[in-house]
Amino acid sequence: MLPGDLIGTSEELTGKTGTFVDKGNIYAATTGIVKINNKERSISITPVTNTPPNLQVGDIVIGQVTDVKDSVALVEIAGIKGRGEREIFNAEQAAIHVSNVKDAYVKELYYEFSPFDIVKARVIDMRNMRLTTVNKELGVMKAYCGNCRTALKKDNGKLKCPKCNRNETRKLSSDYGTGII
Repeated sequence: MLPGDLIGTSEELTGKTGTFVDKGNIYAATTGIVKINNKERSISITPVTNTPPNLQVGDIVIGQVTDVKDSVALVEIAGIKGRGEREIFNAEQAAIHVSNVKDAYVKELYYEFSPFDIVKARVIDMRNMRLTTVNKELGVMKAYCGNCRTALKKDNGKLKCPKCNRNETRKLSSDYGTGII
């Protein structure tokens, strides 16, 4: 069935999951397979397509830093760990406040994040779209040189540009450079 297909009438059956009723007729609200429960006299649709993931507090997200201000880093969320490749339903720009970067004191946010960095963070507030990187597995997963935009390599716990030899610091994820989310 496709959304909007007529699947029954409310005189015969009760519409359940994946259906809606309009003027006594039951219609499919989602693409899927019709299931009729003769005992309950109900009809439902079992979805056969993936629905877009919905962000929730506690989700681990991957995103790209778009801007760094004095007390906040702005992140464009690209995906949710373990929820496939679909576009996120309620994604918007999120923020990592200086107080949510790490357990230690952060003097300058510019030493922890830089535009274009790929970060792994946890959602802590949906209303204000706030993220945190306060665990060792959270933080920058891929960083780019502030001078020449070349991907930085991790060398003895520090980041070094292989092109211009510039050294930089970041709040690194324990998975930095591995590509493992």
